[in-house]
Amino acid sequence: MQGQIFKIFSDFYYVKTEDFGILECKLREIIKKRSEDVIVGDYVEIESLTADKKQAFISSVLPRKNFLTRPKVANITQAVIVSSVKNPDLDFEQLNRYIALCEYHGIKPVLCFNKNDLTDDEKLRNKIKNIYEPIGYTVFFTSALLKQGTEFVEKILKNNVSILCGASGVGKSSLINLLSNGKLQIETRAISDKTKRGVHTTRHCEIYQISENTSVVDTPGFSNAKFNFLMPYEVQNLFPEMRTEEKCKFADCLHLHEQGCKILENPDIIDETRYKSYVKFVEEAKEYKQKVTYNGTKTETLSKMNKGVQMTKISERKRALSRRVINQNISKDGENNV
Repeated sequence: MQGQIFKIFSDFYYVKTEDFGILECKLREIIKKRSEDVIVGDYVEIESLTADKKQAFISSVLPRKNFLTRPKVANITQAVIVSSVKNPDLDFEQLNRYIALCEYHGIKPVLCFNKNDLTDDEKLRNKIKNIYEPIGYTVFFTSALLKQGTEFVEKILKNNVSILCGASGVGKSSLINLLSNGKLQIETRAISDKTKRGVHTTRHCEIYQISENTSVVDTPGFSNAKFNFLMPYEVQNLFPEMRTEEKCKFADCLHLHEQGCKILENPDIIDETRYKSYVKFVEEAKEYKQKVTYNGTKTETLSKMNKGVQMTKISERKRALSRRVINQNISKDGENNV
């Protein structure tokens, strides 16, 4: 039997199935031994259904179409990056960080700017459009409070499994509550008066069914994802405007201070806020390069492939010696005592 994980809470995995509805599941030991990452959105094989048909065990995870590592979710069709134009103020670096993560995982990002009712700054709205629309991103403005822009949001989400990601307090949960027409009542809280930042209310990823063919994933906000898992020259691949046909003087140009760099010679290619984010991400990637160069990153895996089948490795401590090895050790001890 197969199903999809729509929520993970503590050590319990809640799986939606066609035949038995929602099941509360635990992981088989073999998955734990492999340290296999099981996340929201995964399609899984289920076995050992209990007599009351409410609990079962997950025996394997089916291949994913795609996944995000931050926040952790699999098998989505698009990412709706929600930002607020006010309260909290728009953070371009954080927005670019979310966009770059989507680009890295090959997931289409759509940009939603919420709380549009809190400002009449048309200059800011035009700036946002002029930065992101020319490089291929869909931009729209909403107000969950005044129910503005919801028709466009419904159109964007229709027939998709969309993840709503963004910092805490930008209104992700409020938008989901609005789109569900009162069916969902996800907890929301006001911005902290002390820090002027969002307060965490969503503690875990969860898939919500908005309509028959439309699902959204609400996620906890985060702000400290770093690009210290890439080599510096790979960061430019996360910025569409830097994937220019014009070639720089050097194949490994980082577009920082190199002579003959077409990006540096043509500042109109990339917006200033985008370029500042790029430089920041390259500096983070340099940390990874230094780690790889001087420390090495090779680690022993906990599973191996044997004739196309993934098998869990037995630890060195638990692995029993074969008779042949035991006899060899006895012979060596005998030779040493002669």
